[in-house]
Amino acid sequence: MSLVIGILTFILIITSLFLVLVVLMQRAKTDGGMGSAMGGGSMESTFGAETGNVLSGATIKAAIVFFVLSFVLYLAHLYQSKHHDAGDNKLPTITAPASSTMPTPLTTDSPSTGPVPTPSAGLSAGPVPTPSTSTTPASSGPQPATSQPVEPKKP
Repeated sequence: MSLVIGILTFILIITSLFLVLVVLMQRAKTDGGMGSAMGGGSMESTFGAETGNVLSGATIKAAIVFFVLSFVLYLAHLYQSKHHDAGDNKLPTITAPASSTMPTPLTTDSPSTGPVPTPSAGLSAGPVPTPSTSTTPASSGPQPATSQPVEPKKP
């Protein structure tokens, strides 16, 4: 559809340029002005005494083509915008399951040795690590995090 709109737009531009030139070539009633500057005298030798009638007819026909092409392009743009919005420009709709309460993480009295899944009814993509609470006093040295998996060193 956009190819047809492009071709019709090109024809409309050519028609509008032709219409401007035909209007400028017409002889004014006072036999002066832009009509004589744009070749009003040479037009009389080309078309004879009927120069005014030929240019008037060309102006009328060019104006009709201009208005018809403008209306067709208007309708084509309306058609394209209505059918183009149907699938491509809309944002995707994402439906999330309704939950009335927020899931609470499980807590234990002993330190955790791995990831603890939350009771979120399948909403998470994988195991979610939770911070562990411990009742033992903290030691003076740094301890590795027990909830994160440790990668082995590469040789």
